[in-house]
Amino acid sequence: MINSRINPGWFLLVPALVLLTGVLYVPLFASFWRSISTPSWTFDHYLNLLTDGVTLKVLARTAISASVVTVVAFALGYPYAYLMTRVGPVARGVLLTIVLIPFWTSALARNFGWLVLIYRGGPVQQLFASLGLGDFPLYGTATGVTLAMSQVMLPFMVMPLFSALGGIDRHLLLAAQGLGSHPFKAFCKIYWPLSRPGAVAGMILVFTLSLGFYVTPALLGSPQQSMVAQLLAQRTTELLDFAGAGALGTSVLVITLLLVVWANRLGGSAVNIAGAR
Repeated sequence: MINSRINPGWFLLVPALVLLTGVLYVPLFASFWRSISTPSWTFDHYLNLLTDGVTLKVLARTAISASVVTVVAFALGYPYAYLMTRVGPVARGVLLTIVLIPFWTSALARNFGWLVLIYRGGPVQQLFASLGLGDFPLYGTATGVTLAMSQVMLPFMVMPLFSALGGIDRHLLLAAQGLGSHPFKAFCKIYWPLSRPGAVAGMILVFTLSLGFYVTPALLGSPQQSMVAQLLAQRTTELLDFAGAGALGTSVLVITLLLVVWANRLGGSAVNIAGAR
């Protein structure tokens, strides 16, 4: 006979579900409903995203910027996380503190710090001039925004990687090398497949957060290099195009969810491959 009584532990989810419903799901549904019912039942707001000549360019710029930020954060975060697993407890604590320091300061303060560094005539431009590179502007450019976003996103890459790399048994590498495998081949065949789920998790986190970044592009970028979040803000606060903004926000959300599902499948297949090996 099947026990029909409900586990009381499920009731612990009720407060969180109520909060998420009130502050996330209801506004999201209202935004979607407005995008298809204003002024009447229509999908014109979604079609306009493809034909207005602006939205697709902003989406492409945002996707490219988020991809570059993800690659840079991974290239810097993977060796850093690996080093954290190789050092002693004291050095690991110091490295962890360095990673967590950005969380102890406000995002606005960090971005103003970057503003001082890359502003015209600032320390970075003076350094480039002293190296003979001439005038290399960063403020108001996509390069400057991407550079600042990479620094802001780096902790979100390091922490999942550190968690994944810390759980890998290093005796597997020693065993492979003892059987005659080259260290690089042992890394590619054993260490990397085992660490790939953590890498995928970090990439998902960094990429999705970068898609919705607003403060850094608004402070360090320019209107000609605007991102999706700035376009959404412009449509809601300046143009009062709530239906169009709802269509844009819903489209970005759907694209992001599809990428997350695909990346999760990729991470899961990495676990299966590593287990099979």
